[in-house]
Amino acid sequence: MIVGILGVGHLAASLLAGLKRAGLPSKSILLSPRGRSGELAALYDLEICADVRDLVHRSDLVLLAVRPQDAPAAVDGLAWRPEQVLISVCAGVRLSSLPAGPARLVRAMPLTAAEINASPTVFFPDIPEARWLIEQVGPAIALRSEREFEIATVNAAIYGWAQTLVKQSAEWCAAHGTDPQTMRQLVAQTFVGAGRLIAEKDQPMEDMLAELVTPGGITELGLKVLGERGQPDAWRDACDAVLARLTG
Repeated sequence: MIVGILGVGHLAASLLAGLKRAGLPSKSILLSPRGRSGELAALYDLEICADVRDLVHRSDLVLLAVRPQDAPAAVDGLAWRPEQVLISVCAGVRLSSLPAGPARLVRAMPLTAAEINASPTVFFPDIPEARWLIEQVGPAIALRSEREFEIATVNAAIYGWAQTLVKQSAEWCAAHGTDPQTMRQLVAQTFVGAGRLIAEKDQPMEDMLAELVTPGGITELGLKVLGERGQPDAWRDACDAVLARLTG
């Protein structure tokens, strides 16, 4: 399968790193002549197509990774084929906005953790070729509708918020005299451990937290302070704001 990448920016670079790390041969990947294509072509020994028409003509699966406002124009007027799959990773761009028929259209929202093959990526609809590509960079999570996909896309913002919490927590530890690099690893791995436990156990989250938040303990104390400062209402408001932006 030939994978063409249309739009070579930051997210596409992370996906490309993950695809190469997963073992995709360079000869099976084509780049459009824009963004970071020159840099990444040199790094991974990839071919840059003459133009976007050339890329679409030669690709079985096209990954659309341009700015959301540029997405419709980027795919319009090209010679799409029924057997092709177009995967859009452009946040907030509905399938109906992409004039790429008769190709089969998919929306996906990978995270930059794709670079290390650790991106939990939501996608819709569940087309086998799209699932295959997404599984190369981490867990593939098929959703039931485009509306469900829009809600799940808020997780892409939460990903950045979680990294901000890691940074703030590590900096707090360092400010109190600990080694910054050690604290970076400790806090980051703490988030990994918390996420894995919830992901890998079937126990209801409410029960898990009830066992963890013991009366009079430090976890309860911290949550009490956070509640007094507006959490979780502020978190919900932030999620609502992102969803409103995504859905227009």
